[in-house]
Amino acid sequence: MKTQMVMAAAFASTLVAANPVAAQDREGWPDNFTVGTASQGGTYFAYGSGWANFVAENLGVSGGAEITGGPMQNMALVHTGNLQFGLTTMGPARESMEGNSPIAPGVNMDNVCAIFPMYETPFSVTALSDSGITSISDIPDGATIGFGPAGSTSDTYFPRMMETLGVDFERRNGSWSDLGTQLQDGLIDVVAFAAGIPIPAVSQLEVQTDVNIIGMTDAEAKKITDNFPVSEFIIPASTYQSLENDSRVVSMWNFSIANCDVPESMVYEITKLTMENNDKMVSIHKAATTSVPKNYTKNTVLPWHPGAARWFNENGYEIPESQIK
Repeated sequence: MKTQMVMAAAFASTLVAANPVAAQDREGWPDNFTVGTASQGGTYFAYGSGWANFVAENLGVSGGAEITGGPMQNMALVHTGNLQFGLTTMGPARESMEGNSPIAPGVNMDNVCAIFPMYETPFSVTALSDSGITSISDIPDGATIGFGPAGSTSDTYFPRMMETLGVDFERRNGSWSDLGTQLQDGLIDVVAFAAGIPIPAVSQLEVQTDVNIIGMTDAEAKKITDNFPVSEFIIPASTYQSLENDSRVVSMWNFSIANCDVPESMVYEITKLTMENNDKMVSIHKAATTSVPKNYTKNTVLPWHPGAARWFNENGYEIPESQIK
């Protein structure tokens, strides 16, 4: 997949005096780093590019974000070392580690390590208000549904969820921004989003037109949680101006990741910076309110990077040696 680079320069020479980290052991640190995110218009891109800039500015290393196909591709790019860092979701992470990634079938992507918890990805549906679609059961047979970039969390799981709920549909892939435009132009019927909230593309849509943000019934939520690695999640009504009440959906956790060969000292400093400055992370994206140390237990899939594990263990969050790469 052709990718675009969005880089933010930060130079160590200007920060050494102001930042004691710059004077610490940097043996083996790369001259620059890149974080794999996802398509523009989604939360991964906003969160990942902001986090990359935050790290670059504070650690004095040139770094930035790369637009990718999302969690599945990020697992592949980080595993091979083409990218040092990335963002992923627990479901795609498990499939990638077990050799079930559609990007590289049969390849066990086991050189990927967890750094810190990010946020939950809710699976939610958006349609234009004038479509008359106010529930999942309202989606007409043969409707065209946008599932995000190919290989993304949404594209990996939402079609299966829709089939489980008995929805008959035509599949459409694309960036969240493009799919939002197609929805507004009447070229597709529904967008099935899977991204941290508020989703930039949804926020933009509801400024430009009237939309329905559609949740799940009790029965639908139970059917999905019984069949997929997700849990129930409530989107607060305050998240979007189009929501009058809280919306029940399902969700999956996201974690930042690193190639396991990235120097321990670098990942330690990145983890320390991120986990000890949640107010700065929230200023990057509101989804970061859950990017806090106590949520480290939500990682039930990936081994921990030694640098990240060292910070968590030093601060009272126990990660056993058996879970560290």
